[in-house]
Amino acid sequence: MSGKSKILVIGGTGYIGKFIVEAAAKAGHPTTLLVREATLSNPAKSNIIQNFKNLGVNFLIGDLYDHESLVKGIKRVDVVISTLGHGQLADQDKIIAAIKEAGNVKRFFPSEFGNDVDRVHVVEPAKSAFGTKAKIRRAVEAAGIPYTYVSSNFFAGYSLTTFSQSGATAPPRDKVVIVGDGNPKVVFNKEVDIATYTIKAVDDPRTLDKILYIRPPLNTYSFNDLVSLWEKKIGKTLERIYVSEEQLLKNIQESAVPLSVMLAIRHSVFVKGDHTNFEIEPSFGVEASVLYPDVKYTTVDEYLDQFV
Repeated sequence: MSGKSKILVIGGTGYIGKFIVEAAAKAGHPTTLLVREATLSNPAKSNIIQNFKNLGVNFLIGDLYDHESLVKGIKRVDVVISTLGHGQLADQDKIIAAIKEAGNVKRFFPSEFGNDVDRVHVVEPAKSAFGTKAKIRRAVEAAGIPYTYVSSNFFAGYSLTTFSQSGATAPPRDKVVIVGDGNPKVVFNKEVDIATYTIKAVDDPRTLDKILYIRPPLNTYSFNDLVSLWEKKIGKTLERIYVSEEQLLKNIQESAVPLSVMLAIRHSVFVKGDHTNFEIEPSFGVEASVLYPDVKYTTVDEYLDQFV
């Protein structure tokens, strides 16, 4: 056996989960996926499952809501990574209970992969979602479980593909809506890089009981600078339409979920600058591109080339 930690991923067929599972297997970690019987036979998931099989991933048939199967699975591994989606964040208390009972886990990564929820200025309805993540953090700490929280900021696949324009499927070509003044710095990371950094942190003592921030300098842009970069690439000046904070707050109140959640997150990131409006102090955090300079991450500049 390799000296690398054995990893169990819960929620590994979801959006970020599939990247995490693949990165773990490719890095040589014995990797197990907790998976429901129904997921294995779901045609919509067949490509993901086949890819995992090709990578030598083990499948543990079980369920988040079946305590016994969860404990049994956790006892076989060293590290548990949760990539559960929005609707199941609160149910991670079941993973915490199982980890406590199993008593052998060296590290738990709860489902985070966004803003640092302890350092946000966020309005409802995103406030409640972030609050759930914060509550899980407190429960992990209260249980004395060794942890790493991954704050990966924005997924490039969501935010750079559309420039966070509502209803868009590609970057803008004529006009672009900018919320706030467009000056706060925002961080955009490619999903495969987020997964690579996460797995590098698994056996690293420097990330133990810390927040791992993925904030590479070349992926940190103000919205205004991002638009300027894009304009240079396409050789065209876009019409910039600025939406005031006041108007955005009104839009949030008048919208229904999930749009209102997305708008509230944009308010936190683009108006309040919550990706970058604090220093990463050694007492609570570390920055991934500093810890792992060998990782050749995809820059925002490179990422945008595919859309030109």
